Amino acid sequence: MTKKLTVEELLAKARKPAKLAMAYHPFYEGKVQVMPKCAIRGPYDFAIWYTPGVAAPCRAIKENPELVFTHTNRWNYVAVVSDGSRVLGLGDIGPEAGLPVMEGKALLFKYLGGVDAFPICLATKDPDDIVTACKWLEPTFGGINLEDIAKPKCFYVLDKAREQLKIPVWHDDQQGTATVILAGLLNALKLTGKKMSEAKITMIGVGSANTRTAIVLMRAGVKAGNIIMVDSKGILHPNRKDIEAEKEENPWKWDFCLKTNAEARTGDAAEALKGAGVCIAASKPGPGTIKKEWITKMATDSIVFACANPIPEIWPWEAKEAGAKIVATGRSDFENQINNSLGFPAIFRGVLDVKAKTVTDDMCIAAGRELAKFAEERGIHEGDIVPRMDEWEVFPREAVACALQSIKEGVARVKLSRQELWDRAVSIIKNVRESTSLLMKEGLIPPPPEEV
Repeated sequence: MTKKLTVEELLAKARKPAKLAMAYHPFYEGKVQVMPKCAIRGPYDFAIWYTPGVAAPCRAIKENPELVFTHTNRWNYVAVVSDGSRVLGLGDIGPEAGLPVMEGKALLFKYLGGVDAFPICLATKDPDDIVTACKWLEPTFGGINLEDIAKPKCFYVLDKAREQLKIPVWHDDQQGTATVILAGLLNALKLTGKKMSEAKITMIGVGSANTRTAIVLMRAGVKAGNIIMVDSKGILHPNRKDIEAEKEENPWKWDFCLKTNAEARTGDAAEALKGAGVCIAASKPGPGTIKKEWITKMATDSIVFACANPIPEIWPWEAKEAGAKIVATGRSDFENQINNSLGFPAIFRGVLDVKAKTVTDDMCIAAGRELAKFAEERGIHEGDIVPRMDEWEVFPREAVACALQSIKEGVARVKLSRQELWDRAVSIIKNVRESTSLLMKEGLIPPPPEEV
């Protein structure tokens, strides 16, 4: 069991990455860069890669636009698009202040999935402008990752962009979170002897993360009536006039009022948790957002996912003391980390490798199930229900699962066998890891400054 630390020790540990980040970021002047991937043997090669030789592939693409995926790196380009309106737990800090996050996302894309991702921070907060910007970017990219866009416009932007673009569009705060929560829930239910179709789930928070998580869980087999959702004003139900009044702006939330909560409960989060087998929280940081006494009223062998950062809604040891059997958070210093980084690099690796035209919730479900399967095969227990980021083999497996689902749904431009997809993903991901290791070994990526 994780050692019980004092609040002061936990806060000091939580603050340390921020302290190091202020020293490391200016030292490296950013986290990603563009590097050549073709041979450059001498000046003559520029006549092949640029003028006059480059005119030949240009003409070929003009005749057949699909050849852009063969003659250029578009097949591996992803745009990380944000307006900076809801950056991590910082809120609306603007596109410039959001850029370090988007660079970090691009770094994870590359190192974990071998994906060439570019941070694109937009000087607009208008949802239609964001969709239009994505459309303008489409000829260059094989996929779009929407990031840190405030709700409810993030739902609108995702749906409209998916409708209008012929490349995968994904919102990590929605689909990425849903994928990894699904993976963790699948294994947690196995360990507690519960069935997905019978699970009673209370969801604390109805923001972008829990909105898509609810949609994905229902598609994966959870009964809508078995879900109770709670926002800052209480349980969602058909008589929530405040939500009905805003149904044009946020139809997803009103839909939950109509479809979930078959028991027609009313009240607050404490009432919603009574008898629940699972709590999935993606709300405001704690501690104390969820009370110990609320957890004691949950079902036997309950499951608690407290996903707020940097401090979960309830400390893991408090949830355990209150009777929870399995507890997960979003933090790496606690057991069972529910981390989006387990999802988006591999999912994009998969859809890019088959040049898919979209990414669907069913692809997220396929990825989530593969994550759960990987962990189960190497062994799971109450403190270890999902893969860890250092288990790099999970990423090609997840990529293959997502690619095969793309082919099954008929949205893949190319069809490869399971073995071909596996070999390709392993090769690309290993190349990045080994290249980075070599650059560090040779001092071309210098070590960071000493800890401050």
